[in-house]
Amino acid sequence: MYTVALSHLAATLFMTGVIWFVQVVHYPSLQNAAADTFKEFSRRYQQNTSRVVGPAMLIEGVTALWLLAASPSPELKPWLLINLFCLLAIWVCTGALSMPLHAQLAKGFDAASARSLVSTNWPRTIFWTARSVLLLCLWGGWG
Repeated sequence: MYTVALSHLAATLFMTGVIWFVQVVHYPSLQNAAADTFKEFSRRYQQNTSRVVGPAMLIEGVTALWLLAASPSPELKPWLLINLFCLLAIWVCTGALSMPLHAQLAKGFDAASARSLVSTNWPRTIFWTARSVLLLCLWGGWG
């Protein structure tokens, strides 16, 4: 159980760092991208980002379910449910908000879509941050 919990915590902390970088640096920088090369930039960005975040998000999902199913103590179960709810909220925000905006930007630069990425990414940033705090607080239950 310790290895699963550590894998879950590591993937979540990694994704929290990634989402803060994206929120504060990357998405705001889209406003300065060259319009003539934006389609190719957007395509490469999406491919490369998927390679980085895909495995971490998969690890988060599998280990969140594993921890909930094999909860080391009944006291942790409600917290693990909250953790899973936050993870599902992240995935819904990704699918319903971020992915459509990225699809729009893949057609070419659109200032409104680029601005929307920044504003609609805040829920994911907040949920990942909350999950990191929650998991760090729960860490003693697995040690």
